[in-house]
Amino acid sequence: MERKKDFATRVYELRVLNRMTQKELGEAIGLSGKSICTIESGERKTTIDKLVLLAKFFDVSTDYLLGLKDDPQ
Repeated sequence: MERKKDFATRVYELRVLNRMTQKELGEAIGLSGKSICTIESGERKTTIDKLVLLAKFFDVSTDYLLGLKDDPQ
């Protein structure tokens, strides 16, 4: 379950770093702001497709988002 927290934290940090609201991020990748909220809180998992969209949107690796490595690239 620790990976879930890493993923949630990294999505949150990247969103804040990019000065976006949850609604703006959701719209950018085809989710609602509420969905982003539940991802950031760790209540919701995501699909591989959305993981890839998030990685591309933030220009980071999926391994970084999943907490498998600390280097964003």
